[in-house]
Amino acid sequence: MKKRNRYTAEFKTKVVLEVMREEQTVNEIAAKYELNPVMISRWKAEFLERSSMVFEKGQSEMDKVRKEYESKQEHLEKLVGQLTVEIDWLKKNLDLNKSLQERKNMIERDHPTISIKRQAALSNCKNL
Repeated sequence: MKKRNRYTAEFKTKVVLEVMREEQTVNEIAAKYELNPVMISRWKAEFLERSSMVFEKGQSEMDKVRKEYESKQEHLEKLVGQLTVEIDWLKKNLDLNKSLQERKNMIERDHPTISIKRQAALSNCKNL
């Protein structure tokens, strides 16, 4: 049993554009690439059907994926920044051998980026 061939979009486009140039017949092009002429006709019909999408003003799927990726990347960079600040705070303030009261006193009520609740969690002071 022969395995089905899968053709790339680039290859299909190349074949269809060659057909549309009308320098050779569909049968000649099919023989050249060892394809079925019916398949080439289907590719051409699909190509022509979707050709209007090239000129649409909406975002392409690739643009949507790119924006989603950039948004996720930005979120992760912010998260890394926040975690870096928290690690620096922990290095400066945390000594696990300190008493609960001493750890409570380490909490900075006006810290610019780490909330009081987060500082309490980081210093293991659950009862503030």
